[in-house]
Amino acid sequence: MDIKLEAPFTKKKLKTLRAGDRVLISGDIYTARDAAHRRMTEMIGRGEELPFPIDEAIIYYAGPSPARPGRPIGSAGPTTSYRMDPYAPLLLEKGQSGMIGKGPRSDEVITAMKKTGSVYFAAIGGAGALMAKCVRKAELIAFEDLGTEAVRKLTVENMPVTVAVDSCGNDLYRTGTQRYLEEQK
Repeated sequence: MDIKLEAPFTKKKLKTLRAGDRVLISGDIYTARDAAHRRMTEMIGRGEELPFPIDEAIIYYAGPSPARPGRPIGSAGPTTSYRMDPYAPLLLEKGQSGMIGKGPRSDEVITAMKKTGSVYFAAIGGAGALMAKCVRKAELIAFEDLGTEAVRKLTVENMPVTVAVDSCGNDLYRTGTQRYLEEQK
């Protein structure tokens, strides 16, 4: 059964989610990949305001392709999350509540998630067209020079994701692998 998660994405709401839960996200989220993450952490280091409110924000690790006529966005599949690992702990510390991507996270990121009560969602890799169907509106808000990697505000409806790492640090990538290996014995 899918759990509906609607904005605002408070840590109180996210705390109820567990690794393995299937979730449908609705509301405003932001796209950012490694180049945008690097810029945002540099901005924090200089004491500058970020281009969007980071508190209770969900960042989708995606670089959407240009929109076709009549659509708000092109293909919008997740990118590999470990590339954001050097930047994620600082953004979590600043109030970010969730991340969406694909692939496992580092121990440092999971520790930061447990400390801040944040959640990591996995999206379906290779299904960028499916994910784009959930986008109702897309707005370029920062770093236009980065092209598809610019920061965008997306309004999504029923975006399908799975809780990969919950706020307690339970990691579906690790437990799932362990379960599979035990079943193979």
